[in-house]
Parts: sequence; structure tokens; C-alpha cells
Amino acid sequence: MAHRSRMPQWAQRLMESAARNPDGLVGRLSARLMGSGGDAPVTSVPDAELRVYVAPTNYAGQGFLWARALEAADPRIGARNTAIDLPGGYAFPADTLVPIAAVNASDAWAAGEWAAVSQFTHVLVEAERPLFGKRFGRDLEAEVAALEAAGVSVAFIGHGTDVRDPDRHRGLTQWSPYDEDPRTPVLREDARVNLALLERLRRPTFISTPDLAADLPWATWCPVVVDTGRFATAAPVLAGRRARVIHASSNPLQKGSDRIEPALAPLIESGAIEYELITATPAAEMPGVFAAADIVLDQFRIGSYGVAASEAMAAGRVVVGHVLPSVRERILRDTGLHLPIVEATPDTLREVVAGLVADPAAARAAAAAGPAYVAAVHSGAMSAAALIAAWIEPRPA
Repeated sequence: MAHRSRMPQWAQRLMESAARNPDGLVGRLSARLMGSGGDAPVTSVPDAELRVYVAPTNYAGQGFLWARALEAADPRIGARNTAIDLPGGYAFPADTLVPIAAVNASDAWAAGEWAAVSQFTHVLVEAERPLFGKRFGRDLEAEVAALEAAGVSVAFIGHGTDVRDPDRHRGLTQWSPYDEDPRTPVLREDARVNLALLERLRRPTFISTPDLAADLPWATWCPVVVDTGRFATAAPVLAGRRARVIHASSNPLQKGSDRIEPALAPLIESGAIEYELITATPAAEMPGVFAAADIVLDQFRIGSYGVAASEAMAAGRVVVGHVLPSVRERILRDTGLHLPIVEATPDTLREVVAGLVADPAAARAAAAAGPAYVAAVHSGAMSAAALIAAWIEPRPA
């Protein structure tokens, strides 16, 4: 099956509708077509003193990587992640991958998953999504109450659009995409409901990117994790006749992908750079994609950075993107490090890229700062430390 980003917009909307509302018309029709999911796997319970369960979204493989980071940080921790397998999704690793048909329709899977997860000591809920299918009426608050009644400690982690208020975001950057995004009414309502839930429950709460502090100022930053060894490369930067510039786009509107090629057109036409838009590339191929680039263009509308930029920095590439001053200040405050992403907006992108090509020594210096930054912030150690200190084993007040 083609990746969802290559499907027509109407097909993407139908799939999103089925995933978001399994009991709606599209969800019920999908269940009839896909069945109950068959003999779906149930998560395994680790033999460990501290048992941490991370589910259910695994965006960009982060649930799996946070689990591995926790296990590496403390030998007493055994961690598992479960992810919902959506048709046409990226192939990210997970400890347990469950077909969406089973999550939506299988009573047997829900009962088995609940029996397993209730034996964990800690549960980290990703993106405020319910964990157990129909068992608790797809009501996350009811799931939290049941888990806590079973003696399980529950925490939450916001990933992005699940807690980002579009109206608040418009006031942060003139490049905010939400005036143009047809999903904005849905995203606004989602964020409103999720933020109200988090505020009401006030359980330990984390954010995966520092810009989300604008929406959850009391949350703890748990950075996204990159497998630094997979992305490390000895490939030189700006050693060829022309600079190779790429942009990896999983969400063109949110990343400002449509602004890039027009901005770079004079540089492309003059032969100063070659430019390629990368879409729907399997995760396993991305180390080679980044190693073959000189300059990686990240995003120019949200005002932050995430997994793709971290991977490109780990590969020692020059990374260019729009990161809000408040986000850069938060990073410096929390880590003592300056974010080595070269700042640009759609208005300044052409000038910034031209300057990098004209001054390869400065460009290489920016690229060289990336691997050390990622090793310090995105290798998993800082993420595990945040989860342990603010939740799993909080220090006495």
C-alpha cells in the first residue's frame, strides 16, 4: 500500500476519520472491511522491578526509543511500547504492533492488553489517545482511573498537534500554518479537549518538543530520541561542485514545503545548488538520504524542530529552519547549549542558503556542531532522566 502522504486528500481524510472515530460511520464501515484484526498480539510484561508501558501512537518511533532509553538509564527498568498499525504508515520499530482493526473491534485483544498493562508499574500515555479499544468505551479518563485503581502510576506526553492550540500559535509566528490548514477546526477542538483533560488530571506531563511549553507551561520537556549511531557519517559537507539541498516533508503544509522551491529558484537555475524534495521515504533509508545531502531544510512555519532535524544534525549536515527565539531560549536554559539550526524564514531562506554556499567554512562549522548537540540532548539520556526525575522516581519536595 502507498504511504498515506501519497494518497489523495479525500483518502487521507477518510483514514483519519476511521482512526479518530471508530464508532462513526466511516469507522464502522472500515471495521466491516477489515474485520476484527484476527489474533492480535498483546504486550509482554517485563520481569523487572519498574515496568514502564508506553503507548499507543509511537510517532516517528519515539515510544520505542523512549522505552529503550529508560532501560539503558536504569537496570531496574523494563520498558515496552505498543503502537497501532495503520495502513500506509511509516515502518517504525515497536515492541508490539497491533492492527488498528483489532484496537477498534476486538474485545479479546482489549481484554488481553488490559490484563498485561495492569501488571506494569508505570504507564506513559502518548498524545492523549485511549489505550484499550472498546473496553472502557474509548474513554481515556476512565482508563486512567482503572489503571490507578490497579496501583499503576500514569503520566502523559504531548507530541504536537494533540496539544498545540492553533489560535495561540498564530500569535507566536507570522508563518503559522493554521489559517490555511483545512484541519484547523478539528485540531483546535482536539487541543482544547486534550489540554482540558491534562489540566483537570494534573498527572505528570511531558512534551516532546520545547515549543509546546507555550501550551503546557507546567510540563517537563522529554526530548525526542535519535539513534545517533545510525545517522553518523563521515561524508563531507559542501565538497562537491554544487551544494546538494534537500527537504524531507511528511506534512507539507505544516513544514512550509510549498515556500521552499520558489524561494530557492534563482539558486537552482544558476546551478549554485541542486534541490530535491524527499517524500514518503521509509525510515530505514533516511540515514543514506541525509548522508548524501549538504544542507537539510527542516520546517518554516511551526517555529520549532523535531525528529527529522535531529537526525540531520546527528548526520553532521547543515540544518536550516525557523525556530522561535523563545524555543531557542528554552533549549539554552535547559541544556546549556545553543541549538545549531541555522535560522531562516520563507522570506530569508534564499539569502541564508546563498550565504551558506558562499561561505563553506561557516557552513561546515554549523554542521559540525550538530552531532555533539544531538548526543547531549537527543541520544535518550536526557529523555530518560526527565521521565525518571519528574515521574518514575521523583525527588522528595
